[in-house]
Amino acid sequence: MSENMINPQPNTPEIQGEQKEAQNSSPVESAENKAPDEGVSTGAGESSREKQRGVSDERRGGEDDRSKRRGGRGGGGGGGGRGGRGRGRGRGEKEEKEFEEEVLDIARVTRVVKGGRRMRFRATVIIGDRKGRVGLGTGKANEVSSGVQKAVADAKKHLIRVPIENGTVPHELTFKFKSARILLMPAKEGTGIIAGGALRKIADLAGIDNILGKSYGTSNTLVNAQAMMKALSSFRSQRITKRGEEKAQEAKNAGEPKS
Repeated sequence: MSENMINPQPNTPEIQGEQKEAQNSSPVESAENKAPDEGVSTGAGESSREKQRGVSDERRGGEDDRSKRRGGRGGGGGGGGRGGRGRGRGRGEKEEKEFEEEVLDIARVTRVVKGGRRMRFRATVIIGDRKGRVGLGTGKANEVSSGVQKAVADAKKHLIRVPIENGTVPHELTFKFKSARILLMPAKEGTGIIAGGALRKIADLAGIDNILGKSYGTSNTLVNAQAMMKALSSFRSQRITKRGEEKAQEAKNAGEPKS
């Protein structure tokens, strides 16, 4: 004990260097010892990832095959669908209508029923082709749009042909219908349509360019429109009148006794 205490191991620089080398070498050795295990774990992870990738690739391949089959089966259908779209666009384009439509009046009407009052909308519509054909119709419905559609359908069922000569009516006419009185007079070229309310719209859609018109008796739009339609339908062209006069004259001559 005395010798050890008297002569301790000297802490020389060589001994310190050896201790540092031992400390530095220990983590390297531990890393080398752990390296095979880590390599095994990384290899296992890589193999599992490769398996997952293979499965995903197989799934993708199956989906591609299915899509190709569907495309092959539905190729014709796809073409048909495209064609259908094209046809739909063609149908969607605004076609030239045979008649032009004009809403004269929309009124809310009521009808008394057992449970109370029934309220609906009455639409008055005039249609025409500006070539002598014109029609008036009315329709009732709970909605305005439905009432207008019904009125248009009704107007197509009640079309009349107006005799137009040189852009105006053949002759002067005074017509009475219910409480309305209508006065229509032919006008020279360039005069235009001098009339108001329903008379003006009906004359315009009928194709009359020049006319003088006046309505008396009532301001009811429907009654004035009905009176105007009756008046236009009562017109007779000069050609028809001349033919009638010629036939009447022939009949008169045939009935006279020969001298």
